[in-house]
Amino acid sequence: KQHPEMGAKILESIEEYPFLSMGAHYHHERYDGHGYPDHLKGTDIPDQARIIAVADAYDAMTSKRSYRDPIPQQKVREEFIKGTGTQFDPEYARLMLHLIDLDTEYDMKEREESKDLEDKNTMHINEYRGTVSDGVLITQSMTVIRMAVHTEHSDSEEKPIPSLILFDSLDGHFHNKERDVKELNYFEYGEIWFDGRTMSSGARKMESRPTKTRTMDVTHGDEYKIEAVRVGDHALIRIITQTLVNEVIVALPDSTRYMYIGLTGNRIRLTDIRVEKNEEKVPDDYIPRIAEKISYIDGPEGDIPNVQVDGFRTDASKGIIVRDGMEITFHAKSLPTARLVWHCPYIDIYSADDGKVYGENYIDLTLVRLDGEYWEEDEPTCKTELIVTKDETAFTGWDDWKEFNKKGFDCKVSFEVDGNTITIRTVNNGISVTNMVDIPEAGGTIYAALTGDQVAITNIHIHS
Repeated sequence: KQHPEMGAKILESIEEYPFLSMGAHYHHERYDGHGYPDHLKGTDIPDQARIIAVADAYDAMTSKRSYRDPIPQQKVREEFIKGTGTQFDPEYARLMLHLIDLDTEYDMKEREESKDLEDKNTMHINEYRGTVSDGVLITQSMTVIRMAVHTEHSDSEEKPIPSLILFDSLDGHFHNKERDVKELNYFEYGEIWFDGRTMSSGARKMESRPTKTRTMDVTHGDEYKIEAVRVGDHALIRIITQTLVNEVIVALPDSTRYMYIGLTGNRIRLTDIRVEKNEEKVPDDYIPRIAEKISYIDGPEGDIPNVQVDGFRTDASKGIIVRDGMEITFHAKSLPTARLVWHCPYIDIYSADDGKVYGENYIDLTLVRLDGEYWEEDEPTCKTELIVTKDETAFTGWDDWKEFNKKGFDCKVSFEVDGNTITIRTVNNGISVTNMVDIPEAGGTIYAALTGDQVAITNIHIHS
């Protein structure tokens, strides 16, 4: 705890930039006054120190340490949410969250030697699962992996053969240590061997469909081509050789987790590994269903259909025309896979010619998140003011907030329209959110829709 003062003394001789010494001196002060060395609070802490506190925390969490790898981006994001207003200045924490959300490829973390398959195109695998490649994320856009497979000589009776591990984890890597499995939410769907065998672990069902056929796309006997795509809760993997196409359909346990493919096997060498990703998405009906779709919205239905949101704003309710004095009531429950603060309902305020979210001439005016988080767009379409307060007797921390969402709750959202200003209010588990948005003069008809992230919304009623 002496390093802020020692750092300040070292830097104070740089008279041209006095803020360097000041930033070092106070960067471990906390916004709530519980930091050190001087226990400053709020805006009494110099601006540069409040900025450095956010940057320092991000750097600490996203850098490799001798005892751990960089923390997954979702966990880093949640730590900033938990520390907003206590450890961190809310404004700078909000800006950091915005930067994290823009950084979809996690490029801001500490750079290290790349281990991506594109850069590491040769693998030696001596024992079963002894080496597993970094995961390749499988999405609704087709991913193609090409490689050459060579067997290694051995006295073992085990047949040399490559295989694919299908899994999910926060860092996109295969894990088999108990601590890593727990901390990184590692979940394994199953394994597919190149000889056609499959093993299902977490998947609901796996179905193999081999067909003998010749393809001009694979020209050598040791060459393999893998095609992989995922639509909702089903995935399709094709293993293609010169004379055989083995198609495996996987029924995943849900639509919310990610799915990665890891290359592994037993006593083999993989060379010339190449990964190609298509930009165009396959149709929603591309993969034949082998299991029923899992639904969490079979409960009572209100004035409009229930909606299940498997990922960040992946679906939304029917649009509701916003009127003065209107209230929307509904029941919300986060999905079993939900684990983060923002896995909760949102209210989207928008305009669109056809009244649909992402419909014709869709304009997103504001997004009201029940966890109270919000940031302004780089080029906002309208002026928005957000007021979030926490009733300390009802709000007992973010872990309880997540549990509150998992148990399910009834929610009421009220709307007031005064000229071009729409005010949206809701209170849930001690978090009071008031969002005031000024609509442009030519805003057209304004709609509200219920959406969110990993949440089921049922029993929706509209009260005039």
